[in-house]
Amino acid sequence: MEQDVKLTKLAKCAGCGAKVGAGTLAKLLGDLRVREDENLLVGFDTSDDASVYRISGELALVQTVDFFPPIADDPYLFGQIAATNALSDVYAMGGEPRLALNILCVPENMPGEAVHNILRGGYDKAYEAGVIITGGHSIFDDEPKYGLAVTGFVHPDRILTNAGARPGDVLLFTKPLGVGILTTAAREGMASAQGEALAYRLMTTLNKAARDCMVKYRVHACTDVTGFGLLGHALEMAQGADVSLELHTSFIAVLPEALELAHSGILPAGLYRNRSFAQSHVDAGNTPLALQDVLYDPQTAGGLLIAVDPADADKLLAELLPAVPAAQNIGVVKAAGESRVLLR
Repeated sequence: MEQDVKLTKLAKCAGCGAKVGAGTLAKLLGDLRVREDENLLVGFDTSDDASVYRISGELALVQTVDFFPPIADDPYLFGQIAATNALSDVYAMGGEPRLALNILCVPENMPGEAVHNILRGGYDKAYEAGVIITGGHSIFDDEPKYGLAVTGFVHPDRILTNAGARPGDVLLFTKPLGVGILTTAAREGMASAQGEALAYRLMTTLNKAARDCMVKYRVHACTDVTGFGLLGHALEMAQGADVSLELHTSFIAVLPEALELAHSGILPAGLYRNRSFAQSHVDAGNTPLALQDVLYDPQTAGGLLIAVDPADADKLLAELLPAVPAAQNIGVVKAAGESRVLLR
């Protein structure tokens, strides 16, 4: 019976915590030959969230793919989270997702009802986003995995990448941090029911509302904060634009239970990979270790990190406040000879 299936027990790691580390990934991609095309506006060279290909002067195609092992035991909830996370990459580019394909891996002995509910969760979240799932591909695997290949559209002149931040830009963020730590604790029965439910609610909240707000303003760069944690994705933004990011830690929303768990050493494996990748480029100042852990915590379906013109920052923040889980002004972009993330 489906209620006997504990999806998280079938996987060695969960959600975006399963991602290959950013440093390792860069090495794997380093010497691959890539065909040049003047219409390819965004490829993988800037570690961006999706690729963008120009179709005409008015239309560009946004494509991404994302899938991972279960981060929740409930199949329907897992499907919702995986779809939310995959769709986020298109929103981060300023695009509107329109079509998707399922990517599904399941053990041969998984009950059919559980498989159906994973897919139903993905379909329902896609429907909420206005996206049509038109098919997909499935294979047998020892560990279940699910996600989407997503196609969206954007105007070629309105693409948002993670490499466009300018000195003086204000950094806004749209969700609290700590879901990776909370879900790790939940796997071991160490998270409260309220904390676990909050994490799941955040991971099933689309970044559509955040995207719809930010495209009205002079936003210069955007990325969604997922498997590499806030500091990993912030570093990629800094390196992409040859700037430094100054983050004001007292203004960063953190799930209180996640901070308590970090104090106790309940940390996902992906957090250590993120620290290894980014810490040599992070000036932590006097930031307590437990808070640093949360800033390295791999997020699944995390919020958007937005670099906005300072003249528009207050207006965008005011519009985000009622629209997203936790709108925050968390820092500023600074000119720098060496790209770094500064914690203050």
